[in-house]
Amino acid sequence: MENDQKTANSQFSTLHSPLQKNVVAEKSKQFAVRIIRFYKYLCSEQKEFVLSKQILRSGTSIGANVRESRNAQSKADFISKMSIALKEADETAYWLELLKESETIDQKQFKSLYDDVEELIRLLTTIIKTAKSNS
Repeated sequence: MENDQKTANSQFSTLHSPLQKNVVAEKSKQFAVRIIRFYKYLCSEQKEFVLSKQILRSGTSIGANVRESRNAQSKADFISKMSIALKEADETAYWLELLKESETIDQKQFKSLYDDVEELIRLLTTIIKTAKSNS
């Protein structure tokens, strides 16, 4: 367990270092802020209160789990947190698809957010695969 912790800490030091840029943490936090604004828009302009809460929950959870992974107790814990973030990103993509297909949002609104969540999915998938291959 102690060696696993040291390995996790050394391999994922970029997640802990304030001097190094953590792209996925920054992008997931920026995405969460966009989702909060989008939620406000859905409630006030579209009067959509059910799916908006779902997308608020899943869209902000991505960054929360990425942030939590910084304090992972082991490599397995790190992979678990990142996997949860990936699941939340995929769920957010689903809610966006429903909002578009139900004509609650237009193509432009959809594409902007969808492109961002797809980028997060790609980043998280790469991080998880790399962490697993370094076992």
